[in-house]
Amino acid sequence: MTCRVVQWATGNIGTHALRAVVRHPDLALAGVYVYAEDKAGQDAGALCGLSPTGVTTTRDVDEIVALGADCVLYMPRLCDLDVVCRLLSSGANVVTTCGEFHHPASMAAEVRDRVVAACAEGGTSVHSTGSSPGFISEALPLVLSSTQRRLDTLTVDEFADLSYRDSPELLFDLMGFGRSSTDLAGRVAHAQAGFGPSLRLVADALGVPLDALRSHGEFATARDTTEIAAGTLRSGTVAAQRITVEGVRADRVLLRFRATWYCTTDLTPAWDVRDTGWQVTVEGDAPLDIAIRFPVPLDTIASVTPGYTANRAVNAVPVVCAAPPGIRTTVDLPQIVAALG
Repeated sequence: MTCRVVQWATGNIGTHALRAVVRHPDLALAGVYVYAEDKAGQDAGALCGLSPTGVTTTRDVDEIVALGADCVLYMPRLCDLDVVCRLLSSGANVVTTCGEFHHPASMAAEVRDRVVAACAEGGTSVHSTGSSPGFISEALPLVLSSTQRRLDTLTVDEFADLSYRDSPELLFDLMGFGRSSTDLAGRVAHAQAGFGPSLRLVADALGVPLDALRSHGEFATARDTTEIAAGTLRSGTVAAQRITVEGVRADRVLLRFRATWYCTTDLTPAWDVRDTGWQVTVEGDAPLDIAIRFPVPLDTIASVTPGYTANRAVNAVPVVCAAPPGIRTTVDLPQIVAALG
């Protein structure tokens, strides 16, 4: 059965998703919602480098609702709960890269109740997914834990080499690289809000609910002055940042997500810094140590990495459309299998 899909937002990830929907054998593009005025009224194919699709983009929510699509791939920078609930109550399922719906029990009760009511009204479901959080913090840990009968600790390490990221504003102004020190409180809070629900979801599924979440941040400095794509990183200034979110049960860490973003590997103090990708370590009665690397040159990686998040969401559309109404998690849904034919 072909699902009629609306692509909502066409930033880096949304554009990848749009292209994937157009090419997907079991999906049909029904509409595209854009935020920028200069993108409105264009053929969708023009926004993602493909031939004309016959689908014209719009900034009118009423037009999107009137399409009667089976699913909306909702990928804005920030989640608008009013919009999501309107889509759900209108009869459109929602797959989103916004992280509000990973673990219903972690949501504010009034928000959860409102979303559930919208799903009931429209006979629809909503699912949050992506690569991180999503695939690496939920789907893969659940698969790996299927080899265990005793799980001591499962750690997901995420590494991102930013030395080829030509974005001075992002690295130096927003993230605080190149300074004598930096305040990581905002990033720590953001990471706990983003990955805490995933850790709780996995722990609940395994029958070992977490007692608490705890998070912290740390940084390392450049040993020597070095040139990166964004500019000069002087000796003694912030060159790497590490944010850790831990799920605690019975006073010990059961699940851990740890993100290390760095501009050089020559650090003080010395850190175990690896190539861009993930390292998943399982300590238990069947130990595992798994490296997942992105085998892409650093000068082109920015054009590839949005696909990791977008593709997971696109591949989830058929199973979310087939799911019972409500907030559906990685645990609720069957395994997401990509239709590549």
